[in-house]
Amino acid sequence: MKSSQLIKHKSAVAAHEIKGNPQGKGANGLLLDWNQSAPRGVLAKSRRQILAEFFTSMLVLSSTFKFRPAVGTANFLYWLDGRWSLSLIAPQQWSPERRAGFVGVCVLQQDMTWTISPSDQIAKGTPLSDALGKFYDGFAELMDTDLTLEDILPFHAANLPYHQRLYASALGRSIRAAVTLGDQTSLSCRQWNTLLPSAKNTLLAHKV
Repeated sequence: MKSSQLIKHKSAVAAHEIKGNPQGKGANGLLLDWNQSAPRGVLAKSRRQILAEFFTSMLVLSSTFKFRPAVGTANFLYWLDGRWSLSLIAPQQWSPERRAGFVGVCVLQQDMTWTISPSDQIAKGTPLSDALGKFYDGFAELMDTDLTLEDILPFHAANLPYHQRLYASALGRSIRAAVTLGDQTSLSCRQWNTLLPSAKNTLLAHKV
C-alpha cells in the first residue's frame, strides 16, 4: 500500500459511519470492534504534541498489516520493497537487508494515537530516509489548506483495509476530542503547519 493512500485522504463523513465489510463480519462483530477501538483517556494536548501524534499515527496506519494491534504492545515498522509494513517480528529476527529498513518501535496508546521510538537505521542518504522524507512532504501538503484539522481527519478512509480503516477512524475521534478539549478547533491546518520542523525526521522522535 502506498503511503499516499492515507496521506491524501480528506473526509467529511461522520465518525460513526463504517461502511464495507471485507472480512465478512456481522453487525455484532463490527460493533464490538468499534467499541474496542474507542479512544480512552483523551486529554488536552499542546499543538506540537497533537501534530506529532497525527504524523506518527498516519505513518503507521499507512503501513500494511493483517492483525489487530493491541494497546501497549510493541510493533515494528519497516520500509520493505517500496512500502511501509507493520510487524510483530523484531529486527533482530530479520536478515541484515531487512533490518536496514527498520523505522522503529511503534506502540498504540489507549487514546488510539501511535508513538514511535525511532531506530538507528534512520540516517540521511538512505532509502529509508528518502521514504520518510517523501511521507513528510505528503503530510505537509495535506496540512497546506485553510480547512480545520477536524475537516481532514480520517474518519472514514474507505480505501484502507479493515483494521487500518478501523484504527484510522479511532485516530480521528481521538484527535478531534483532544483539539476540542484544548480549545483549538478554530485553527486552520496552515496554522498547525507552521509548527512542522524543518528536519523531516524530527516528528518521529515524539514519544509519550
